[in-house]
Amino acid sequence: LHFLRLFSFGSRQTNPTMAKKVKKNAETMNSKLKLVMKSGKAILGYKASVKSLRKSKSKMILISSNCPPLRKSEVEYYAMLAKTKVHHYTGDNTALGTACGKFYNCSVLSIIDAGDSDILASVKE
Repeated sequence: LHFLRLFSFGSRQTNPTMAKKVKKNAETMNSKLKLVMKSGKAILGYKASVKSLRKSKSKMILISSNCPPLRKSEVEYYAMLAKTKVHHYTGDNTALGTACGKFYNCSVLSIIDAGDSDILASVKE
Protein backbone atom coordinates (compact mmCIF):
# COMPACT_ATOMS: atom_id res chain seq x y z
CA LEU A 1 0.00 0.00 0.00
CA HIS A 2 2.83 2.39 0.83
CA PHE A 3 4.46 1.53 -2.51
CA LEU A 4 1.30 2.51 -4.39
CA ARG A 5 1.11 5.82 -2.55
CA LEU A 6 4.61 6.74 -3.73
CA PHE A 7 3.74 6.12 -7.38
CA SER A 8 0.22 7.49 -7.66
CA PHE A 9 -0.65 8.06 -11.29
CA GLY A 10 -4.21 9.23 -10.84
CA SER A 11 -3.89 12.96 -10.20
CA ARG A 12 -1.40 14.47 -12.59
CA GLN A 13 -1.48 18.21 -12.94
CA THR A 14 -0.70 19.87 -16.23
CA ASN A 15 2.41 21.97 -16.35
CA PRO A 16 1.42 25.67 -16.13
CA THR A 17 4.62 26.80 -17.86
CA MET A 18 3.71 24.67 -20.88
CA ALA A 19 0.37 26.49 -21.25
CA LYS A 20 2.15 29.85 -21.07
CA LYS A 21 4.64 28.72 -23.71
CA VAL A 22 1.85 27.69 -26.12
CA LYS A 23 0.08 31.00 -25.55
CA LYS A 24 3.32 32.94 -26.06
CA ASN A 25 3.99 31.06 -29.32
CA ALA A 26 0.49 31.90 -30.52
CA GLU A 27 1.00 35.56 -29.64
CA THR A 28 4.29 35.72 -31.52
CA MET A 29 2.71 34.01 -34.52
CA ASN A 30 -0.15 36.53 -34.45
CA SER A 31 2.27 39.47 -34.33
CA LYS A 32 4.31 38.04 -37.21
CA LEU A 33 1.14 37.44 -39.17
CA LYS A 34 0.04 41.02 -38.54
CA LEU A 35 3.37 42.25 -39.91
CA VAL A 36 3.00 40.04 -43.00
CA MET A 37 -0.45 41.50 -43.68
CA LYS A 38 0.91 45.03 -43.29
CA SER A 39 4.21 44.82 -45.19
CA GLY A 40 4.04 41.62 -47.26
CA LYS A 41 1.52 39.84 -49.46
CA ALA A 42 -0.85 37.10 -48.35
CA ILE A 43 -3.88 35.36 -49.82
CA LEU A 44 -6.79 34.29 -47.65
CA GLY A 45 -9.05 31.40 -48.52
CA TYR A 46 -8.86 27.80 -49.65
CA LYS A 47 -9.46 28.21 -53.38
CA ALA A 48 -7.04 31.09 -53.87
CA SER A 49 -4.39 29.35 -51.74
CA VAL A 50 -4.62 26.17 -53.80
CA LYS A 51 -4.28 28.25 -56.99
CA SER A 52 -1.16 29.94 -55.62
CA LEU A 53 0.25 26.53 -54.64
CA ARG A 54 -0.34 25.15 -58.14
CA LYS A 55 1.50 28.14 -59.61
CA SER A 56 4.27 27.68 -56.99
CA LYS A 57 3.93 31.28 -55.82
CA SER A 58 3.39 30.45 -52.13
CA LYS A 59 6.26 30.53 -49.68
CA MET A 60 4.21 29.24 -46.74
CA ILE A 61 0.73 27.94 -45.93
CA LEU A 62 -1.13 28.33 -42.64
CA ILE A 63 -3.99 25.93 -41.90
CA SER A 64 -6.43 26.55 -39.04
CA SER A 65 -7.09 23.90 -36.41
CA ASN A 66 -10.72 23.28 -37.41
CA CYS A 67 -10.11 22.95 -41.15
CA PRO A 68 -11.87 19.80 -42.44
CA PRO A 69 -9.46 16.80 -42.64
CA LEU A 70 -9.97 16.17 -46.36
CA ARG A 71 -9.31 19.81 -47.22
CA LYS A 72 -6.31 19.88 -44.88
CA SER A 73 -4.74 16.80 -46.47
CA GLU A 74 -5.35 18.19 -49.96
CA VAL A 75 -3.61 21.48 -49.11
CA GLU A 76 -0.74 19.57 -47.47
CA TYR A 77 -0.38 17.41 -50.59
CA TYR A 78 -0.23 20.46 -52.90
CA ALA A 79 2.28 22.09 -50.53
CA MET A 80 4.45 18.98 -50.59
CA LEU A 81 4.46 19.01 -54.41
CA ALA A 82 5.30 22.73 -54.47
CA LYS A 83 7.97 22.30 -51.73
CA THR A 84 6.20 24.89 -49.55
CA LYS A 85 6.28 25.11 -45.75
CA VAL A 86 3.08 24.27 -43.89
CA HIS A 87 2.22 25.60 -40.44
CA HIS A 88 -0.74 24.28 -38.48
CA TYR A 89 -2.18 27.35 -36.77
CA THR A 90 -3.22 26.67 -33.17
CA GLY A 91 -6.42 28.73 -33.33
CA ASP A 92 -9.58 28.03 -35.28
CA ASN A 93 -10.63 29.74 -38.52
CA THR A 94 -12.17 32.69 -36.67
CA ALA A 95 -8.91 33.33 -34.79
CA LEU A 96 -6.89 33.07 -38.02
CA GLY A 97 -9.13 35.61 -39.75
CA THR A 98 -8.93 37.94 -36.77
CA ALA A 99 -5.12 37.61 -36.62
CA CYS A 100 -5.03 38.77 -40.24
CA GLY A 101 -7.10 41.83 -39.34
CA LYS A 102 -10.22 40.64 -41.17
CA PHE A 103 -13.75 40.37 -39.82
CA TYR A 104 -14.41 36.97 -41.37
CA ASN A 105 -13.27 33.39 -40.96
CA CYS A 106 -10.31 31.98 -42.86
CA SER A 107 -9.31 28.31 -42.76
CA VAL A 108 -6.32 28.49 -45.15
CA LEU A 109 -3.86 31.34 -45.65
CA SER A 110 -1.08 31.51 -48.22
CA ILE A 111 1.92 33.80 -47.75
CA ILE A 112 3.31 35.01 -51.08
CA ASP A 113 5.76 37.60 -49.74
CA ALA A 114 6.75 37.82 -46.07
CA GLY A 115 7.69 41.50 -46.21
CA ASP A 116 9.51 42.70 -43.06
CA SER A 117 8.40 39.67 -41.03
CA ASP A 118 10.69 36.72 -40.23
CA ILE A 119 7.78 34.27 -40.24
CA LEU A 120 9.37 32.04 -42.89
CA ALA A 121 12.61 31.58 -40.94
CA SER A 122 10.92 30.99 -37.58
CA VAL A 123 8.61 28.16 -38.69
CA LYS A 124 10.17 24.74 -39.25
CA GLU A 125 9.12 22.56 -42.17
